[in-house]
Amino acid sequence: MSEVEVIEIVRNSLNELLRWVGFGTLAGLAAKAIMPGRDPGGAVGTMLMGIGGSVIGCGVVLFFWREAQIDPISGKGFVAATLGAFTLLFFYRLLAGSFFNEGSVHDDRLAHRSRRRSRRRRIVEDVI
Repeated sequence: MSEVEVIEIVRNSLNELLRWVGFGTLAGLAAKAIMPGRDPGGAVGTMLMGIGGSVIGCGVVLFFWREAQIDPISGKGFVAATLGAFTLLFFYRLLAGSFFNEGSVHDDRLAHRSRRRSRRRRIVEDVI
């Protein structure tokens, strides 16, 4: 294998990586835009969710429709990736418990206030 071939392989690999990162970020942002509410994760989480959604979405399409021609970086692939990322975000929120708000905002304030008071008591007791 010559040096030129190695450079070409590295160049193609980096190009493919950058395409997936950009595509995953767009698919993750689209999924977060569709689902209302506060979103977990930052830029890296959005990108990874989009890339994972692409694998899941395109995999589901190919599993159910064997004759389907789907490229992850295409119009159909973008829709499948967005739906896959949406599914990942939905199940993340479901398992994290952010869909279910037990108690009211008033209860949360009271709990926060009592926690703050108990912390103050511990600090005062430690000083004394």
